Amino acid sequence: MLANKILKVLLLLLGGIFIILQGLAYEVEGAAVSALMLVLLTILYCGWTAEKSRLFFWFLVIFTVGHILSYTGWFMPLLEQDQLDIHYYGANILFIVAYLFLIIKVLSLINFGKVFRELSIPVVILVVLDVFCVIIVTDATEDSLSTYEYILEFVYNGIIMTLLSIALLDYMYRNDNKSMLFLLGSICIVFSEIIQLAYYYILEDKNLGFIYSFFLVVAFVFFYIQSQMSHTGPQPTYLDMDEQLDA
Repeated sequence: MLANKILKVLLLLLGGIFIILQGLAYEVEGAAVSALMLVLLTILYCGWTAEKSRLFFWFLVIFTVGHILSYTGWFMPLLEQDQLDIHYYGANILFIVAYLFLIIKVLSLINFGKVFRELSIPVVILVVLDVFCVIIVTDATEDSLSTYEYILEFVYNGIIMTLLSIALLDYMYRNDNKSMLFLLGSICIVFSEIIQLAYYYILEDKNLGFIYSFFLVVAFVFFYIQSQMSHTGPQPTYLDMDEQLDA
């Protein structure tokens, strides 16, 4: 238990250091700290989680490998104009795969028949909003990206918006603390990714470095906390409870 507490305190300290480094534009040092944080978080999850999820484990592992690959890219020779940035594409593809594991984890525990029967209108609205948001956000970076980079960013943004929508449907379906924390983590991930996009391709504002890194750290705090909990739902919504009381 002592090692567990030490790891948690160390992770919180590293999270604060990461936010400061990113806010001060120390990109290389921030990348190193984020990779270390994710390695320690994976160790914490594997070593002290009673009921482990294989899909969440692979999310952590693949996301960690993506950050390590991104960090090593800082030490590669500068690329010429037509050279393929393997580290950029590799890291982002790994992040996409990692988020897919999270999405599959949620979908594997959902009763699709009940969801589409009771939440058909929200599902349609979320699909429309996802498509609209992905197009708007990705188009904002069109002038800064090559064709292949644009396609990758489009897919990446589509995946994180899908994660948010699935998390919202899961919370509407279950209405419990675990799904609420997962939703909060997904919201923080989306905020972090959108602000990071603006930070690198649209606005040159150091304050955005503080903000997107803060949301990223908070997202993983929520993801870890929910990983230690079990679902207690589906729980009746407040509207259902009112109807039962009236009856």
